[in-house]
Amino acid sequence: MLSLCEAVERILLPDDIRMRALKAVQLLNLPDCWIGAGFVRDAIWDSLHGYPTSPPSNDVDVVWFDQQHIGIDEKLESELKTIDPDFIWSVKNQAMMHLRNADNPYLSVSHAMQSWPETATAIAVRLTYNGKLQVNAPFGLDDLFALKLRPTSAFKSQKRGLFLDRVVTKRWLSRYPNLQLEIPEDSAMLK
Repeated sequence: MLSLCEAVERILLPDDIRMRALKAVQLLNLPDCWIGAGFVRDAIWDSLHGYPTSPPSNDVDVVWFDQQHIGIDEKLESELKTIDPDFIWSVKNQAMMHLRNADNPYLSVSHAMQSWPETATAIAVRLTYNGKLQVNAPFGLDDLFALKLRPTSAFKSQKRGLFLDRVVTKRWLSRYPNLQLEIPEDSAMLK
């Protein structure tokens, strides 16, 4: 039986478009650097719904962590645009994102991902130099593969409205009809 990390590899490695993005990011040689969020989530949900492989629907979220190199995200986006102009690159050093999120400082990308809105979105991958995928999933992969749409702890209470807005604006429940929203009392307003 495949582990969930192996299942991620089985879905992403044959995806030429996502592999191109991962190889481009690998060229930057940044510390604690990953591509996450919808880049991974949508590919898995597409596969679980039997949909054909589709390119990333929005920007490609490149997350990295380095307290010594603050303020170079735009430069890195330009470099990635030069390497592969077919993607809309979004590069964010997580060493500074705690300011935007009004959190305590983050210690790593994995630590920062614990402040992302959904457990199934708090997943990132990177290409290793031997051509394998490494998975970063601080909440695990169970919700992603069980098609559970669940807010992380901060988004269950004080940021609940942001979570609900994301569910509506991203149209997840209509795009992925097998998703199970984990806050049933609000599900009627989301359809």
